[in-house]
Amino acid sequence: MDKAQTMKVAVVQAGTTLYDLDKTLEKLEKYVAEASEQNVDLVVFPEAFIGGYPKYSTFGMHIGERSAAGRDEYLQYYNNAIEVPGPVTDKLASLANQSNMYMVIGVIEREAITGTLYCTAIHIDPAEGYVTKHRKIMPTAQERTVWGFGDGTTLPVVTYQRSPNLSARVSSTICWENYVPMLRQHYYNKGVQIYCAPTVDTREVWTSTMTHIALEGRCFVLSSNQFMHFEDFPEGHPLPANSDPEGIALAGGSVIVSPLGEVLAGPLREKEGLLTAEIDLNDIIRGKLDMDNSLTGHYSRPDIFKLFVNEQGFQG
Repeated sequence: MDKAQTMKVAVVQAGTTLYDLDKTLEKLEKYVAEASEQNVDLVVFPEAFIGGYPKYSTFGMHIGERSAAGRDEYLQYYNNAIEVPGPVTDKLASLANQSNMYMVIGVIEREAITGTLYCTAIHIDPAEGYVTKHRKIMPTAQERTVWGFGDGTTLPVVTYQRSPNLSARVSSTICWENYVPMLRQHYYNKGVQIYCAPTVDTREVWTSTMTHIALEGRCFVLSSNQFMHFEDFPEGHPLPANSDPEGIALAGGSVIVSPLGEVLAGPLREKEGLLTAEIDLNDIIRGKLDMDNSLTGHYSRPDIFKLFVNEQGFQG
């Protein structure tokens, strides 16, 4: 009988302390410690966990008009974003090493030279430290007013060598990027085994999306979502009229799904928490008995379909 290729994985459901980087990092360390106590090998944090998802903000923008107050808000948001790599990723590398845990973390990345912000997922290896990043290629709706567009240079699948005899290929796809079929196929073609999906999409239907991707790609899907009450936003932050401070602004919905579509943990809703699951990477091979949707797999029909991905970025 084949030896099990088992790992313990986790997703964190928690909200940012918006505009307070130090408190956000304290919360991250708390959840890493909790995961470490449960012998977790790999953990995923939500979209924009470091830097924050500025829900309800307009940054004072209307078509053809910007405000001075909005520019000040953007400055505050920029100052709580991080450079990648930089001092914060160095700190996270040390934390990953101490806890012996691979971490995928949603961050707001700032590009110091251009001043552009990106919604990014960073990968931190316990042995190698910061190893790569993925910039969200398509910010959704009003997100486009404050976040730049990623390109093909940050579409990696990283090999995490857990032990001499156990490794896993890990990717990250952020929120509604998961509705870009060719992006998903790119990761399937690279042989992704642990497909990480940090998000702030708290709709109940999100679980269906994650289940579909697990089945389509024959991979484990780990989706980490934010949870926040209205009172968790800082004073002065724009909120819906007459909102109850104790009401829920972001309801969560974090989930872990197997390659055959079985929900292994979650969806967790209406509270913070840590979800964990024991996974066996051999289940990916079991799933490929009847569907291999990778580059040359029998279900991808490479004789009919071709996918070109520009991983070199813009060549001016």
